[in-house]
Amino acid sequence: MGYFAALNERGFRVQQSVPAMRAMRIGCEFNHVAQSATPAAFQVRPGVEARVVRELWTTDPVIETGRYTDLYGTEVRRLMLPAGESLVSYYAVVEVPDEVDEADPAAPALRAEDLPDDVLVYTLPSRYCQSDMLAADGWRLFGSHERNYELVAHIQDWVWNHLEYRTGSTGSWWTAKDSFDNGYGVCRDFAHLMVTLCRSISIPARYCSGYLPDMDVPPLPTAMDFHAWVEVYLGDRWYTFDPRHNERRKGHVAIGHGRDAADLALVTTWGTPWLRRLTVWADEEFTEPWPPADVSMAARDPFGD
Repeated sequence: MGYFAALNERGFRVQQSVPAMRAMRIGCEFNHVAQSATPAAFQVRPGVEARVVRELWTTDPVIETGRYTDLYGTEVRRLMLPAGESLVSYYAVVEVPDEVDEADPAAPALRAEDLPDDVLVYTLPSRYCQSDMLAADGWRLFGSHERNYELVAHIQDWVWNHLEYRTGSTGSWWTAKDSFDNGYGVCRDFAHLMVTLCRSISIPARYCSGYLPDMDVPPLPTAMDFHAWVEVYLGDRWYTFDPRHNERRKGHVAIGHGRDAADLALVTTWGTPWLRRLTVWADEEFTEPWPPADVSMAARDPFGD
């Protein structure tokens, strides 16, 4: 932990702590096979809050790309997947604080009339988060609790205990109501249900996706993948919650946030290419150069001869 000098509201110099940082490699490779040229959009680059040290976008074959920023501030890359096989890759080194997600047990949940204008949208129902359909359940389960950080932590704990994690068990049709009724899902379903229950009692919550390493925790036995979690507005800021793990973690690197997963599709295609392979990295392993020295499709294909 380091320190720096700053001026407080009275003009006096005070010391403020600066958390130690740790370097992490992140990245992803999308190997598609398309029948014909197919428009596509990718959302995989960390958001503006991330501390990116170096990064590389690359495609094989070489494809012209464009980019824009969506309604929620997330960078989107547009391109045409060519007919046949292609590889679209993103590699980066980022720095993350060597500390778990911040918490403030006393942070209050504000009344609707006291919320900032741009936060109100996150109290409303959305495609996967039907908070209107679960309003009666939300108030029955959580309406009697004091409205603060501890209540939101309780909602997270309830979701973690209510849902069974089942790899590959749900798809794009599966909503928070489905998870509530059936009791299982994947990480995006844990996030959707927590977002929905918070909104059902008028606490602003938004869906986040990005990269999460197994940093200072036992590694999961499954292959690394993208991750989904939740941000909840309490007091005057957003706090991170992770209902899939039900604990504060180190290393969340958000690609972006939105109302639900419909706003954060990692890849959108206007066609039906086959995703032959998806590989994701989020770790502190630097035994090989990063970004890789050879980013060609042949070099990066684990199924090649």
